[in-house]
Amino acid sequence: MKYFLISIILVSFMSEAYSQNKSIRHKPFKLEKEVKLTVKLQYLLYLPSDYEASEKKYPLVLFLHGSGERGTDIELVKRNGPPKLVEEGKEFPFLLLTPQCPEGTRWNYQTQSLIALLDEIESKYRIDKNKIYVTGLSMGGQGTWTLALTQPNRFAAIAPVCGWTDSWEVCKISHLPVWVFHGAKDNVVPVTESEQMVNALKQCSANEVKLTIYPNANHDAWTETYNNPELYNWLLSHSLNDN
Repeated sequence: MKYFLISIILVSFMSEAYSQNKSIRHKPFKLEKEVKLTVKLQYLLYLPSDYEASEKKYPLVLFLHGSGERGTDIELVKRNGPPKLVEEGKEFPFLLLTPQCPEGTRWNYQTQSLIALLDEIESKYRIDKNKIYVTGLSMGGQGTWTLALTQPNRFAAIAPVCGWTDSWEVCKISHLPVWVFHGAKDNVVPVTESEQMVNALKQCSANEVKLTIYPNANHDAWTETYNNPELYNWLLSHSLNDN
């Protein structure tokens, strides 16, 4: 019995010592440090035909391409969307900014680079900061969602095309006009991805959210979308002052 009591005391002492030692080794800390980021992005910039002769400020549309246009050949970004239309002679009443995503990454990992690029363009050109829009297709559609969620008060409206992202924080952009496009037969990014985002926005009592589903389209929901003048009219009809 005496040996048993000694064992209990010894175990109790060791447990208390371990607990005290653990609290010494397991302390809370806080990191606060400035981190510098080096940004390298190629981009195309389209200026309206009257830009040089005018002193007014212009809207800006940021277009994010899909995964097939990544790399170092800037000509690739002219394959689809508004840059393709510009190459075909289309004229727009806004600046069109088309960056190229580096190989081996995605737009949602380049958010800080895109923010830095927007800051740069805004500082060098006459941009109406109340009329900045972002749209993109596929990987660029994902990038559109991500960028808007990261900068929820920067854009006047967004238009993701066959994109996707997590919907859990979508209420951050419930004030933002959103027009979503997708193909019903998309076998690359299921149409349910866009439907989930739109439903989540509606549950947040979003001010304005629209979903256009092309019943016969596969992954290419962008050709019809960007060929439709109504998209550009809709974008330009919105201003940050309205949100």
